[in-house]
Amino acid sequence: MSNNSNPSGGGGFKKEIGVFGGMSIIGGIMIGSGIFYLGSYVLERTEMSMGLALICWIVGGLVSILGGLCFAELGACDPKAGGMVVYMNRAYHPSVGYSFGFTSWVISGSGSIAALAIALPTALAEFFHLGDMGIKIVAIILIIALTVYNCFGIKLGTILQNVSMVAKLIPIVLIIGAGLILGKQSPDLSLVPEGTDPTFGGMIGMIAFATVASLWAYEGWTNLNPVAEEMKNPGRDLPRALILGIGAIMVIYFLFNFAIYRVLPEDEINTLIGNGDIYLGTHAADTLFGGAGQGLILATQLIAIFGSLNGMIIAFPRYYYDMAAEKHFFKNHGTLNKFGVPQVALISQAVISCILVLIRSLDQLTSLVVFAGMLYNVLVIAAVVVYRKKFPDMERPYKAWGYPVTVVIAIVLFFALMVNTLVEDPVTAVTGLVVPVAGLVCWKIFDVKYKKENQ
Repeated sequence: MSNNSNPSGGGGFKKEIGVFGGMSIIGGIMIGSGIFYLGSYVLERTEMSMGLALICWIVGGLVSILGGLCFAELGACDPKAGGMVVYMNRAYHPSVGYSFGFTSWVISGSGSIAALAIALPTALAEFFHLGDMGIKIVAIILIIALTVYNCFGIKLGTILQNVSMVAKLIPIVLIIGAGLILGKQSPDLSLVPEGTDPTFGGMIGMIAFATVASLWAYEGWTNLNPVAEEMKNPGRDLPRALILGIGAIMVIYFLFNFAIYRVLPEDEINTLIGNGDIYLGTHAADTLFGGAGQGLILATQLIAIFGSLNGMIIAFPRYYYDMAAEKHFFKNHGTLNKFGVPQVALISQAVISCILVLIRSLDQLTSLVVFAGMLYNVLVIAAVVVYRKKFPDMERPYKAWGYPVTVVIAIVLFFALMVNTLVEDPVTAVTGLVVPVAGLVCWKIFDVKYKKENQ
């Protein structure tokens, strides 16, 4: 397994991340521009029932917390750089975690970075008259600048993450506070959609379908574990950061959507969504603050995207570091520079991300790995059970609350989401397994090479 030693002489990982730093990493990645529009999808799927929609935001948060409990136990008992790569390697087979890391390196992680880097200048395109190539140039500059910045140590990276997290929360909290206090609407929080009489089974199905939409807003909580080795006290701080972070974000999402219902009349909400205008948060800010609302929303979106981009650039290279430390990837990716960061892994990630920025069909490209991503989440959550069986004497500073019931529930819920994706879009789901399979082939090639070198 990877450890904090570094044969290249660059020193080991620096333990610089505390509880708030950990919360900033996952919060910075999770809270993006989606907070302003994903509520429309949740409302649509609950047939415009505000009461049910709010329940779905809570359910989505609880589902994420259940997954977080499992990641917290694994990260606390096995705090190695690489996170999910490490857990799947130890629980199942070294090729399993490797295929996840390879998928992240080739497309999912690098593709997410590319998409966010494009999203930021796109939000400014109208103000600065940026064309398609101008947007791509700015995106590439952003990726390179943040990569270089994070090569100077995890402490600098987390400082930037902390600042962007606080800066992002200030306008969001301002909108929530103003909406709750100044909002004049009394939203109908009935749990039965108006004009319908659904069965109990129909209600459960409706809640499940809408919860999937809310889970899009909770994406990103898995990205703290890769930097567990750089936390000051991972056995204590990682579980706290995960559970407190996800829990706080659940409260923010709930209150933000309730504030929207307090500000915008129900008829206006229905008309906006019916016309395809899904940015309810933007309209609420406009109503509360007039012309200044647009500037507030734009600033919040830019900071949110920037923080998410920086968080991903920090987290993902730790996967590739562990793959190389296991002697099944390019050797230089398993070294640390004098600041204690995997510099080569950061640079190769930036190169691939910049290449993906230049590919027009980026959305189609990244959608191919959605199904595989869900599969890996299920495998990691199930790894809690495997770890308990394979390593009964391993020290566990934190144990998943309610084990094994909560773990089983988490597995069933995430597996159900995976099946739903397979049913809704089978071609994309199956095609998305091509990259992980290529990762298995790549692992085998490196494995054969490694065994020959050590004969």
